[in-house]
Amino acid sequence: MRFIKDEEFIRGNCPMTKEEVRVLSISKMEIDENSRVLDVGAGTGSISIQMSKICTNGEVVSIEMDEDAIDTTKKNMEKFNVNNMTLIEKEALEALEDVSGTFDGIFIGGSGGNINEIIKEYGKMLKLNGKIILTFITIGNLYNAIETLKSLGYKIDVCQVAVSKTKGKSMMLIAANPIFIITAEKIQ
Repeated sequence: MRFIKDEEFIRGNCPMTKEEVRVLSISKMEIDENSRVLDVGAGTGSISIQMSKICTNGEVVSIEMDEDAIDTTKKNMEKFNVNNMTLIEKEALEALEDVSGTFDGIFIGGSGGNINEIIKEYGKMLKLNGKIILTFITIGNLYNAIETLKSLGYKIDVCQVAVSKTKGKSMMLIAANPIFIITAEKIQ
């Protein structure tokens, strides 16, 4: 299994979790070939598709509400020959009626402003010792998620990742927005 590079994905006009953050986030989830995982706010499908290549005997359930992102995810599913992934085309809280069973890991990359409710509702589907991985650019959303996770008794770890890449002949470093990654383990 190898990690897929950013430039390999069809991008479209929708957000994509960048390669370094994608690799780190998925590794923190500690999934394997038999895992059943959920991706809330799939965007281009980069996280879902990478997880599908790890969970070869498992299942990936992805939720996305944006039409451009849905179209891009479908194109990426086809490009990478993904057959163990289900894409639910709804807003996360509306999709609850279409999601059943339990999950070994949950990635939340988009919330449409409903992060607290998404954590509460989908956290009920997370197996004991499973992990929710969340990524944030804004401190306000980071704080809200941490407070919700603390109130639900999760074991929480937060890291901040800053990536800069070279550009041009001078190899000047161009910085991307720093990203906060929350790893929340369900311990009760």
